[in-house]
Formats: sequence, structure tokens, C-alpha cells
Amino acid sequence: MAMAITLRKFLADNGIAYDILSHPYTSSSQSTAMAARIPANRIAKSVVLEDEDGYLMAVIPASEHVKIGKLNHVVDRHLGLATEPELKNLFTDCATGAIPPVGEAYGMTTVIDEKLDGYDDIYFEAGDHKDLIHVKGNSFQKLMRKTIL
Repeated sequence: MAMAITLRKFLADNGIAYDILSHPYTSSSQSTAMAARIPANRIAKSVVLEDEDGYLMAVIPASEHVKIGKLNHVVDRHLGLATEPELKNLFTDCATGAIPPVGEAYGMTTVIDEKLDGYDDIYFEAGDHKDLIHVKGNSFQKLMRKTIL
């Protein structure tokens, strides 16, 4: 599987310049950081949560874990992790576990960790387990302009 079609279209529609960085197959964001020789705090990863009100994507550095209790307090919801079958249905053009952190492209409300601010370069999953998208920090901020945090 290559770059997700939805992601490719979203980047083009938003005029975002990007590079693709290929790396050996990995199954976790920490492994991806090591394989690609990129600091884990510069890789934006997505964590999809859900409750009775629907889905929410949290975008955090690969070096972090989502703090669901704190997030629930901030957004006043009762979120839990989305299941693998749900993710397969929501992200049909992505490999399981390789979801790009651009919830807007998939019609999903998104929150972002402020720890991703201020970097010159940000990397994120392309929709498979072998490629990262590299964008400039200001381009990433443009992609995240509709996030709620």
C-alpha cells in the first residue's frame, strides 16, 4: 500500500508541499522513528477515540501517549479508544495502525498536542507502514488549522 489517496488529495487541495521518506516496515511510531532516524517528538501520530457523540482524532508526538482522562476533561466527553474494525471502516485507504494525523481529511474532529508546535519539520504516517510524509512546521500548522486545541 502506498500513500493514502485521501491524504494525497487533502495535501494537494491545501497546497502543501511534502516529501516522502521511505523506511523499512515498522509496526509502531517508536519503531518508525528509529528506522527513519528521526526524533520521535517530531513524528505526529494519530490516536482515534470514540464515544456516543462520535469519533475524535488526537494528534500527539510519537514520543507521547494520549492521556484519555485529561483529554476527556478538556473536551467534556467520555472517550475510549476506537476498535480496529472501526478504524478499518473509517480509514479504508490506510493500513491498520498507519493512520495519517489529518482528521479533517477524513471528516473527523481533531485535537492536537501543543508539543508539536515550533518545529521546523514534522513527519507523519502516509497511510502505510513504510512511508512518512515530511512537511515544514508551518505547513503542518496549516493542516491543523481547524483543530479544537
